[in-house]
Amino acid sequence: MENVIEIRGLRHAYGDRVIRKGLDLDVTRGRIVGLLGKNGVGKTTLMNILMGFLRPAAGRCSVFGEPSHSLSPATRRRVGLLFEGHLAYDFMNIAQIERFYSQFYPSWNPHRFRDLMGRLGLPASHRIRHMSEGQRSQVVLGLLFAQEPDLLLLDDYAMGLDAGYRRLFVDYLSDFAREKGRTVFLTSHVIEDMERLVDDIVLLRKGHLAQRMPLNTFRNRFSCYSLPRQGHPTPEPDDIIFNVERASGDRFEVFSFKAQQDVAAALAAKGFSLEGMRRETMGLEDAFVGYTGRY
Repeated sequence: MENVIEIRGLRHAYGDRVIRKGLDLDVTRGRIVGLLGKNGVGKTTLMNILMGFLRPAAGRCSVFGEPSHSLSPATRRRVGLLFEGHLAYDFMNIAQIERFYSQFYPSWNPHRFRDLMGRLGLPASHRIRHMSEGQRSQVVLGLLFAQEPDLLLLDDYAMGLDAGYRRLFVDYLSDFAREKGRTVFLTSHVIEDMERLVDDIVLLRKGHLAQRMPLNTFRNRFSCYSLPRQGHPTPEPDDIIFNVERASGDRFEVFSFKAQQDVAAALAAKGFSLEGMRRETMGLEDAFVGYTGRY
């Protein structure tokens, strides 16, 4: 399968502070991939490199086979970018901003833009500066999809959106991507959206190698077991126990990619009683917190 994004040995730092080192990652054509990690682990840095705003300190990062920091104009037209929220030229009105953007994209599809603008119920003469945050986001959404990009790079698209506008974005994006096997690479602080949208996730955790896997694989393999503290100190992570968090009440939550019997054996070897141990049901947000840690 064609790799739309290829990253090999990527390293980046700000002064003495290393953000990522030795990152390897492929994003294949037609997949919707969510980048998950706590603040400070390098999500925005990686998006900046993919968008061509930063040159990696070491390694290579390519988009459609070209270095991400020096894409040709033809390749740039294949990439739709959403960066730092929902910004647009707010002195323009709806008709003016479409006319401005459409000049840069030979494949511009006015029907996509006008479909979403029609849902706003606003005249084409309405200025963007007089719109709500959600309405502005819908203008940006229309501009983005009308470009007919083959790859969408979306950095925290949910910023400032209420539940209704987020649902509109996620549903429209899902249909748009599946329509022609488009590729999407995105970040969001709203984990609930990821659960409904993405095929694969890339998990970034400070001090750990990045892990990429299908979303369903992560949900099926990563488990949480809780048990009473019983006065024991917090068990240290090892090859079996991936992470441990303090749960509500006087209980531990133990997270692992291993089977329950392996986790039980590891805890017993550390001197824990298994009485009261139970497997907990998790949504993706619970699993994300278990993987990255609360703090």
